[in-house]
Amino acid sequence: MISELNERSRGVFCQIVENYVETGEPIGSRTLAKRLSINLSPASIRNVMADLEDAGLLFSPHTSSGRLPTDKGLRLFVDGILEIGNLTKTERRAIEKQCAGSSHSMGSLLEDVTTVLSGLSGCASIVMAPKKESPLKHIEFVSLSPGRTLVVLVAENGIVENRIFTTPTALPPGVLIEATNYLNSSLVGRTLSEAYEEIMIELENQREKLDQLVKKVVESGLAEWGSEANHVNGGSLIVRGQANLLDDVTAIADLENVRGLFGALETKEEMLKLLSLAEAAEGVQIFIGSDNKLFNMTGCSMVVNSFKNSKEQIVGAIGVVGPTRMNYGRIIPMVDYTAKLIGKLMG
Repeated sequence: MISELNERSRGVFCQIVENYVETGEPIGSRTLAKRLSINLSPASIRNVMADLEDAGLLFSPHTSSGRLPTDKGLRLFVDGILEIGNLTKTERRAIEKQCAGSSHSMGSLLEDVTTVLSGLSGCASIVMAPKKESPLKHIEFVSLSPGRTLVVLVAENGIVENRIFTTPTALPPGVLIEATNYLNSSLVGRTLSEAYEEIMIELENQREKLDQLVKKVVESGLAEWGSEANHVNGGSLIVRGQANLLDDVTAIADLENVRGLFGALETKEEMLKLLSLAEAAEGVQIFIGSDNKLFNMTGCSMVVNSFKNSKEQIVGAIGVVGPTRMNYGRIIPMVDYTAKLIGKLMG
């Protein structure tokens, strides 16, 4: 399609899209005549716009002569014309600083990353945490202070997670060692969700064999992980920055569409399906408006990329949701850089 556009059509089309990204407003032939680098009269421009409209690339939102790009037109622009920019040093540092300041918890890292990505892009950001659990390699309990214990979980895919939980104040050091030995003999080679129910049943059946303090530590430590195991097993979805979508409601037509988008963002199952599409292809994926039924009629787009662990296995996806007139040239490299940074931090 892009090869079929001559110089005049391409110039008019690009100006209309760029104006839409900048203002969200339709643009008419008289204004275009002043902006184009080639010499065209308003009458000639109207003829070109009519041809582009017939091709399904433009539409007129009102009875005025102004035009806006259709979803098909935006797709053509993004795929065939858009020049992708580079992140500024400030943007890269902001993302790196937020990641470096995160705790060792994967959930904490992803929450921090979505927050900074939302702030930089001015859109809502979303992330799908690893939905397939890796078998466990090691677990250990470490005393931090009276009544506070750290549990460290190491998965076979290299992900390390930490949790702090409450234990009895006068806990003997030997109890933590015994609890560590017990769990390592039971957990290794299994995913947490597989081991969780079995171990809790086993604890009930071995009341006489296990010291009550050891039992309490094991139960408390696993409780920190058990709820998250069930959560991640279905795909953990984090959404940040929905309020950004309200900053310019004209970009999404009206409040009803904004309401519809919020509903879409809260539809976890559908959103996870959409994010999982990033696993089927390399690089940044872009869904514009009606490209996907989730955003149909909401006037929104999503830019998403997967992130990988050290074994080059795709373990999750991160993206940005915003109006179809989002600045794709800036947001695409932002999402790409963030996804690669997450993969690097995962090791």
